Amino acid sequence: MKPAPFEYHRAYTPKEVTELLLELGEDAKILAGGQSLVPMMNFRLARPTALVDINPVSGLDYIRRDGDVLRVGALTRHRSVELSTEPDVHNGFSVLPGAARWIGHFPIRSRGTVGGSIAHADPTAEWCLLARLYDAEIVVLGEHGTRTVPSDEWFTGFLTTAALPGELVLETRFRRPRRHGTLLEYARRRGDFAIAAVAVAFDITDNRCHDVSMVLGGVANEPLRVPEAEAYLEGAEPGERAWAEAARLAAEAVTPGTGPDDGDHGYRRHLVGTLARRALAEAQAGPAGPRPRGGAS
Repeated sequence: MKPAPFEYHRAYTPKEVTELLLELGEDAKILAGGQSLVPMMNFRLARPTALVDINPVSGLDYIRRDGDVLRVGALTRHRSVELSTEPDVHNGFSVLPGAARWIGHFPIRSRGTVGGSIAHADPTAEWCLLARLYDAEIVVLGEHGTRTVPSDEWFTGFLTTAALPGELVLETRFRRPRRHGTLLEYARRRGDFAIAAVAVAFDITDNRCHDVSMVLGGVANEPLRVPEAEAYLEGAEPGERAWAEAARLAAEAVTPGTGPDDGDHGYRRHLVGTLARRALAEAQAGPAGPRPRGGAS
């Protein structure tokens, strides 16, 4: 299919983007990588009256470390993060390059952007899970200047965010670096949307887990933190016994009515339990990153 008719505009500065969005109205959309928006337009699931192409905007494609904060510009491509060998990324944020390997197929990783994923707010999207995992902050520019939104306030529902009309995502600030972490997911075919996903991060000091985060994807209308599993693991001795109990708590967090209806509830809980146990074990082993594969048994 082909998209419905629309106007096309190009912007060259962040301010010009926001001005165009306000001028064109709420039915105008931002075009960055286009890997989510364009397919929706082709199937006429989205019918924007105008597109504002932000690819000519300079200065939004970067990965920078600022103390304990990793700043990723909105136009940074998935592939740039995946291929990063910078110590600033791998020292505390090694989950990010590994997680990028799970994103779709090569063309999607080459064109899609981190900011576009954060703005689209798909509850199975890797960057959305990682934003919650690392208590990220989303920096946006709007009519009245810039503001910073914590990730626990940014995601407000299925494909919806706290962005105001005319606002543009400028960068995502990942916080709380930790040595151990990984993201695992399961899809029917490599590159498909995940049926379930689990991301974990923690430190180990004196053979005890500390600063634990666990986030589930694909089981709710937004990335789902699991405070019960996090609290159980805080101070626990790392190992199979702790991983099994935390995985059980993660599976219990998957409740009917909180997520998509396209699958058996018990099956999704089983996937979450299996993925959580695996993710914790892989994270303990070291920052090698996930190994995309087809199944979770």
